[in-house]
Amino acid sequence: MLDQIEAGEIRNNQEVAIRQILEEVAAATSMGFVAVACITETRWIACQVLDQIDFGMSPGDELHVSTTICNDIRETGNAVVIDNVSSNPKWQTHPAPALYGFKSYVSMPIVLSDGSFYGTLCAVDPSPRKLTGPGIVPALETFASRVAAILSERSSLGPILEQ
Repeated sequence: MLDQIEAGEIRNNQEVAIRQILEEVAAATSMGFVAVACITETRWIACQVLDQIDFGMSPGDELHVSTTICNDIRETGNAVVIDNVSSNPKWQTHPAPALYGFKSYVSMPIVLSDGSFYGTLCAVDPSPRKLTGPGIVPALETFASRVAAILSERSSLGPILEQ
């Protein structure tokens, strides 16, 4: 039987507007894997996924939250943008890039209208990408805000996120 978080993510996977945002993020960043993830202290669950590089994740799949950079975003509330892990001293020793095989990474926090942290809008690619260029980060912040607005409208999210 599915728990409430998984059931909520299955409902969110059916949200066409979120799918469109994932496509826009992929186009803006040239990154092959884009996802919205629900993140708690103990769980990372893929809500909706656009996988153009056979990353191997589907909606409802989980990662060990402690192995993700998204967990850092949950803890700090700050976005993380990495053009090239290999040339970024802060992130080149983090276990996630080697574990998941990516060179570029971006993750924006998704904060709901009530101020609660939902998760992240994240993207990875096995190749370095120029993500810190003009306009990209503000666009990604806007995409994350749009996802937050869509999710905030869903009245069923409150109980799901409290788990």
